[in-house]
Amino acid sequence: MTTQFGAEPTLDRPIELNFRGDWGQANFHRVCGWIAQEVGDRCPDGSRFAIWSGRGGADQLDALQAGEVDIVVVTPTAAVCALFNGAVSIGGRSAQPNLRALGVIGQRDRLVVAVDAELPVQSVADLAATANRLVIATSQDDGVNLIGWTAHHGLRLAGADPESLRAAGGRFLYSERPFPAIHRFATGEANVLIHEAIMMPAWQRIAKVRPVRYLDWGAKVFDSFAALGWPAAEIEAGYLPGLEQPLSTLDFSDFAIVCRDGLPEDVAYLATWCMIRTRRALEVQYAHFPPDHTPVTYPLDLAAMANAPIPLHPGAVQAYSDLAGDTGDGEILIWS
Repeated sequence: MTTQFGAEPTLDRPIELNFRGDWGQANFHRVCGWIAQEVGDRCPDGSRFAIWSGRGGADQLDALQAGEVDIVVVTPTAAVCALFNGAVSIGGRSAQPNLRALGVIGQRDRLVVAVDAELPVQSVADLAATANRLVIATSQDDGVNLIGWTAHHGLRLAGADPESLRAAGGRFLYSERPFPAIHRFATGEANVLIHEAIMMPAWQRIAKVRPVRYLDWGAKVFDSFAALGWPAAEIEAGYLPGLEQPLSTLDFSDFAIVCRDGLPEDVAYLATWCMIRTRRALEVQYAHFPPDHTPVTYPLDLAAMANAPIPLHPGAVQAYSDLAGDTGDGEILIWS
């Protein structure tokens, strides 16, 4: 396979490549379809590509380790780091040192705690004292959903253990994806929301029935997550309804493109080359979103793509080296 800068790499043999995306209608499937098409254009006849539906959480890595798929997308990248090094056990999993990255697709996101402003709470820790009034909309902590795991782990660290909240009369309303939970909070069915996808329009409707307040997770939570390689992050004032000052919360950013270390080097190289060289083909599908409220960051930055939470596959390392300085321009784009 040709590898020098500017050349068009191709494979000299048919391949079968299986991807695992999201439930079917969200960003992971779009990312998988983009990579699959671009790789397929550079493979001989007889090559086959499939995108399997997944949940976007720890199940992605389970399918990868079982040999069911070859390339998966996972968010947030901080969770990938924790699952790789085993710094914390998510769903009973141990470290997975054979994981490798092809790169990162940027998405600026946060895990936010919003509450009905009538609740007498100023921090997540305060939730414990008003448990009998709480109806919390979030995702389930089932060992797979990373939103649910992060929310429940954060509550425990803050001193608002979910089981204790339930015992005191609090209720949890679970949904696999963000939008049912956000809708429950927006309509008043829930008075606490712990979720992500803050760039999406649904978040701008959460204060339509009453004023809201945003809670700081607290130093213990931030320090404990930082020890896992999971950073805190800020949301600027005005980004969310009623947010009058910057909010410190947990980062929930970016999509990691992950494979095993046994993925053939030329396949890993080609997939990464396509991500770098044709990245405009993905970006233009999000250009109708404002740059600060987009589900995929644009323009994609080459250094950020290579700044993966786990070691890059050697084929990916070579691709980033060969295409250093590439602008991604000059392609004929479907969506522009």
